[in-house]
Amino acid sequence: MAKKLIAGAAFTVVAALALTGCSGGAADDANNKIDGDVKGEVKFVTWRTDLIQDGTFDKYAEEFHAKYPDATVTFEGITDYEGELRTRLSTENYGDVLGIPNSVQPDQFADYFEPLGQTSDLASTYRFLAPKSYDGTQYGLALGGNANGLVYNTSVFKEAGITELPKSEDEFLADLKQIAAKTDATPLYTNYKDGWPLSQWTGDVGAITGNPDALNEMTTQDAPWTEGTDIYAIDSLIFDATSAGLIEADPLTSNWEQSKVDFAAGKIATMALGSWAISQLQAAATDNGESADTVGYMTFPASADGTQYAVVGGDYNLGINIHSKVKAAAKAWIDFLLEDSGFTSDQGMVSALLADPLPDNLAGLTDNGVQLLELNAAPAGEESLLTNIADKAQIDLYGNIYRQKLVDIARGAASGDKQSYFDELNAAWADARASVG
Repeated sequence: MAKKLIAGAAFTVVAALALTGCSGGAADDANNKIDGDVKGEVKFVTWRTDLIQDGTFDKYAEEFHAKYPDATVTFEGITDYEGELRTRLSTENYGDVLGIPNSVQPDQFADYFEPLGQTSDLASTYRFLAPKSYDGTQYGLALGGNANGLVYNTSVFKEAGITELPKSEDEFLADLKQIAAKTDATPLYTNYKDGWPLSQWTGDVGAITGNPDALNEMTTQDAPWTEGTDIYAIDSLIFDATSAGLIEADPLTSNWEQSKVDFAAGKIATMALGSWAISQLQAAATDNGESADTVGYMTFPASADGTQYAVVGGDYNLGINIHSKVKAAAKAWIDFLLEDSGFTSDQGMVSALLADPLPDNLAGLTDNGVQLLELNAAPAGEESLLTNIADKAQIDLYGNIYRQKLVDIARGAASGDKQSYFDELNAAWADARASVG
């Protein structure tokens, strides 16, 4: 399974279930409110096709039905979740509960999703509210959350003689070189061919400087790819590791599913992935006769005034189709997943509930003194500004195209060098800022 974050996108390589109509119905049905009777059939449209395939969601549905005998849940799994939902949202056929697609801009939330309450009222109960709040109203609740950073193979690090996790980019590059010299493992695996893993690095924006407004400040900068910024540090590290020959030998043949097995077998030392990947890699390890302890997790190798930070953010936010006829049951299903199902514990994710503790698999961060950092929301009226600038500049911050070009330049497969490419990115960004205004 592939899964992409923050903010919160995820993709799984399993055949999608057959598409069927959602519950439908008029949004202004006076008898259909989220605080009404919990009854009817809820269709949950999900990106987690793996959890449909392995029966996890069926188990949750049975428990939900036991709690609410007049309500049931069915599932529709979609592999190309973002692409499929971009089309489906032009109809009323997008289920009753779904992860709010990243393509929906904040000022469009009310066109597609039922209000869940005032954000200020929910803030004492939930984490990760900012991304799906607009004008003080909440339209989605995160199914869970993740830290951002890198997974590392503890056995490979031990074999290479690395006893302390790196706290700077230079230390990390030195460790990668040590791994290359003392082991047979690929020091840093980019998963270039599948593409989406390259987007995972953007989740570290904020961690390098410890600045919760790092993303927001990109909208005020004409040259964000300048030394001293988070995005510069991230993309420099990718470039420098690639140019030093520390990534997979042939990026064009990399493969996400195989990379999980290779990581478990000690053939890969590090990968940049959200903490959602820990449970998948642990499963790959145990499936292949290795200990789950082989999977370690660290934050981006940087320090700000002597402190390391890891950005935490929500996965997909669950919203209710504004056209649904079973809104009360839909809200009950969301509440059940967040409060009663054990989903985040099962998946090793950060609970959206403030009262819940952090998962055990993030103990390595806290044990090493890493501070968790939740990014600030964009200022009122500027919720879509970053996306608009990036789109206008044709720089897919949460995609893979511009970083694939970065890797190509670094490995000599495209013309240019790091500075010339950063100059190109900065010029496009400045022109886009001026155009967006």
